[in-house]
Amino acid sequence: MLVLSRTLGEAISIGDDIVVHILEINGTHVKFGIDAPEDVKVHRAEVYRKILKRQGPATHPVPVPNL
Repeated sequence: MLVLSRTLGEAISIGDDIVVHILEINGTHVKFGIDAPEDVKVHRAEVYRKILKRQGPATHPVPVPNL
């Protein structure tokens, strides 16, 4: 796992076409925005686990880590 530190207004690039922007920091909460192509699905981890659970193991044989 890569661990990065960012401050308000900074960003992280992932590949050539995904950028994560730090928008707000409030105590222990961080609000960020994600710029990604429309064909890239972006979900919170708990939502993604629910989606995979509904689809069943046959459609996604690789386990999803608990984040």
